[in-house]
Amino acid sequence: MSVARAFTLIELLVVLVVMGVAAGLVFVNLGTDRARAAEREAKRLAGAIEHAAALAQRTGETLGISTQANGYRFWRRTAGDRWSVIGDDDVLAPRTMASELTVYAATYAGAPVAADTILPFRSSGRNEPHALVLNSPAGAFTIATDPLNRVRILPPATSGRESAR
Repeated sequence: MSVARAFTLIELLVVLVVMGVAAGLVFVNLGTDRARAAEREAKRLAGAIEHAAALAQRTGETLGISTQANGYRFWRRTAGDRWSVIGDDDVLAPRTMASELTVYAATYAGAPVAADTILPFRSSGRNEPHALVLNSPAGAFTIATDPLNRVRILPPATSGRESAR
């Protein structure tokens, strides 16, 4: 007579604990990747803003930035006082971000701005302070400039919270 061997309760519990730990590690790792991706995007935007401000001074042109849901564009003011999208500079080329990220212009010279506003970078280098907000599942990063064209990235105050907009 053959006796069928089954798993013991201890063996089943060990397997469940191992699977739970593995699932927890995957979840934590995915959350960290999202936060890192949002931080990388904030750094990319901050670098592009610094580049645009320096380029405006170097070339004597007025440049600008505008935001749209999940992307942003840099603009050049033409001789006819019209704005045209910059397409000849890799750093300032229009950018569409991942669908989970959104960006908007929050303030210019301390006042709220309309959604379609182009924030200027003057050739004189004397620019009004402004702030853009990059929302992500990891939180909202604020990219802020001051009158001396210094750019700061303010990290999310609380993880997982999005800005009101």
